Amino acid sequence: MRIKPAVLVGFCREALAAVGLSKADQATVSGALVLADSMGVFTHGTKLLVGYLKRLQGGGYQASGLPKIEREGPAWAVVEGAHALGQIGGTFAMNLAVEKARICGVGYVGLKNTGHIGAAGYYAVLAAQKEMAGMVLGNDRPSVAAPGSKGPVLGSNPLAYAVPVPGGDPILLDMATSAVAGGKVYAAFQRGEPIADTWLIGHDGKPTTDGSLYPHQAALAPMAGHKGYGIALWAEILSGVIPGGAITCQVGSWMFDEPCKPSLHNAAFLAIDVMAISNRDIYTKKINHLVHEIQNSPPAELSTPVLLPGQREWAQKRSSDQNGIVLPEDVLAKLDEVAREWNLNTPWTQV
Repeated sequence: MRIKPAVLVGFCREALAAVGLSKADQATVSGALVLADSMGVFTHGTKLLVGYLKRLQGGGYQASGLPKIEREGPAWAVVEGAHALGQIGGTFAMNLAVEKARICGVGYVGLKNTGHIGAAGYYAVLAAQKEMAGMVLGNDRPSVAAPGSKGPVLGSNPLAYAVPVPGGDPILLDMATSAVAGGKVYAAFQRGEPIADTWLIGHDGKPTTDGSLYPHQAALAPMAGHKGYGIALWAEILSGVIPGGAITCQVGSWMFDEPCKPSLHNAAFLAIDVMAISNRDIYTKKINHLVHEIQNSPPAELSTPVLLPGQREWAQKRSSDQNGIVLPEDVLAKLDEVAREWNLNTPWTQV
């Protein structure tokens, strides 16, 4: 079954309207979720919709929440997220960072008290589409062990960046600072797939392959050991400490807490006006040279060329736009749950 992105966006908008989101916010959230699916990042796409809807319905997230600037300077700002969906607060914050960068060359915005932000790369792409380099970092409730710990110390705190490439797709990296995103553990366990022995740390501090233990009796392993732990700590500082938001265990679980509770997520957004700092002609020449050099590096296997971060995802998006998105069964099951709970039709037969 192939579902056209526009059809999936329409379904999401209808569901979000049922819990009181404005048309503008429906478009923002639906666009972010469907972009992730169209790129093949199904853990951060429409699979999240049912959880968001339940928290909006329960009051933990506010359908009428409007992010606002709490304090600011020429090149920075702190935004109060007002417990709106993270896609709403995140879009507001990145657009503000871009505005600051237009004036000062760089812009930093800390967003606090927001909802789960979903795919961090979405906001970095927003900057790249405006000819800015964008970086996004976020924090989450602890679910990742530190080297030597027996339990979780930090969240799977994401880091994403996007860099504009004139005439081509932005370079795009979006990663958790854990060995694997928690959503991938859930998805693999739900589908009955094996869990790699590098993904989880049991309560005894040793690796485990039992996916049923996560998150209550096991923690995610940090990406690259102490290196991932250090990057996750930096994300915690930029997104939580500096803006004055919730940190570590002060952040709630948007998946497991009662729907009436806000999750108090936080994120940091940075924009760099590369065209102004470097000079448009110089930047274009240098970035295209870099891209050409990497893509033409001799591959270990002729059938597997060297790719830039995001290259596979952009290719998948073009295929999805043309041919439709093939959603995994676990995602379809979540969308069916949305349809049942909010009395909606799933118009997949339109494809």
